[in-house]
Amino acid sequence: MLRAFLSGLAMAALGSVAAAEFNLTILHTNDFHARFEPISKYDSGCSAQSNLDGECFGGSARLVTAVAEARARAGNVILVDGGDQFQGTLFYTYYKGRVAAEMMNRMGYDGMTVGNHEFDDGPEVLRGFMEAVTFPVLMSNADVSAEPLLAGRVRKSAVIERGGARIGLIGLTPQDTDELASPGPNVSFSDPVAAVQAEVDRLTAEGIDKIILLSHSGYGVDQHVAANTTGVDVIVGGHDNSYLSNVSDRARGPYPTMVGNTAIVQAYAYGKFLGELKVTFDDAGEIVAAVGEPILMDAAVSEDSGTKARIGELALPLEKIRRQVVASAAATIDGSRDVCRLQECAMGNLVADAMLDRVADQGVTIAITNAGGLRASIDAGEVTRGEVLTVLPFQNTLSTFEVPGRVVIAALENGVSQVEEVKGRFPQVAGLRFTWDAAKAPNQGRIREVMVNEDGAWVALDPQKTYMLVSNNYLRGGGDGYAMFRDAARAYDYGPDLADVTAEYLAAHAPYRPYTDGRITRR
Repeated sequence: MLRAFLSGLAMAALGSVAAAEFNLTILHTNDFHARFEPISKYDSGCSAQSNLDGECFGGSARLVTAVAEARARAGNVILVDGGDQFQGTLFYTYYKGRVAAEMMNRMGYDGMTVGNHEFDDGPEVLRGFMEAVTFPVLMSNADVSAEPLLAGRVRKSAVIERGGARIGLIGLTPQDTDELASPGPNVSFSDPVAAVQAEVDRLTAEGIDKIILLSHSGYGVDQHVAANTTGVDVIVGGHDNSYLSNVSDRARGPYPTMVGNTAIVQAYAYGKFLGELKVTFDDAGEIVAAVGEPILMDAAVSEDSGTKARIGELALPLEKIRRQVVASAAATIDGSRDVCRLQECAMGNLVADAMLDRVADQGVTIAITNAGGLRASIDAGEVTRGEVLTVLPFQNTLSTFEVPGRVVIAALENGVSQVEEVKGRFPQVAGLRFTWDAAKAPNQGRIREVMVNEDGAWVALDPQKTYMLVSNNYLRGGGDGYAMFRDAARAYDYGPDLADVTAEYLAAHAPYRPYTDGRITRR
């Protein structure tokens, strides 16, 4: 009897120890941007042949497989999203949020936060998405009480259960979403720290001691929130496409990034990675271990056949969109490589003019884009959306930012530094004129004169004055040698798709008459 009694005590003690720790695997995505089909290493479309050759990444079919495999190797698992499922490909243009809802339901998401792009088409499309999904869509720092389409439907937080434990999920949306998207006049956004702390306090009062913040706010804001709140265990981030990793020298920070006792994770964007964070909580709900690494969705991850077939079915109507006539051209718009990478060209003027026209009302006065992003010419006559996509196939978005004039000069120096090699960094511009000297050595003062348009008059660019620019997200991120743009102030890289902007500009000016006007001069 004594032996049995002692054995029982030992088992009880072991049970107590086991109950003291709770293990949870957090699978996460962010900034998917309608990349339901596989993407290339440049985050743009990837052909079927390239996919067969093992050169593509991501796509919903791979994510379905990866999520299933991750669930099979763990006990308690949740799948969450850091926002911005919307916008980025023709899937969103045609279906709005319907395909995102279908795919997320298929994968069994447990929650997501609202990203700014979820408001691109106003509250109505967001509401339709919310009605279609089987999980909570959260936003703690927004007041939607005056918006009939969202009032009573958007929750600040939700509680889910895994392995007998209750887990609180809180949503966080960019405070400046009213400037980044179209939430309408009836939705207002507030300070993230105060909003998150208020919701943490409410959940804690209900006995919830494991709290995960789904934050579409960016890596910097996430660290600020972690440092200035209490009770947040994990932050699953998004918005600035940060790649956090312990094995890559290209990572922005470690995975997870610890700020006090809060673990911060993010998994780049476009479904190229599936984040996998393994967290151990003690019996007080405190993190005692947090380890993991984003999983690359490359050819080593097989595509789920049913999902792949469904995406193929959904893609069929998009071919009609590609054949859609959007405008007309009075003459051929020359976008040939051997012209646009050496000098001002008609296609460069079209695209740069379209970019500047789109954001001029934001105080932007200069547009710079790279000739390497222009992949074809457009013949005279009807212009189809497919032709525009052939010219601009990379799914680049508009980036707006602020730099002093000396940085503009440095960017132009970089742009003309490899003309002899016919490189794609050659700058096509709007809102400025410049003269360059090919006799000078690269990056040794080739730029001789730069003029900017101010209130209809051409004046010399001031190296000390601050200018607002628009470019594409590739250049703003330092692509093609434009590293001087990486640390620009007031940067926003997630504007509309450049192909959409160009198509709309063509339509507004149809029949479009291509031209050059001497804005780039070679000595």
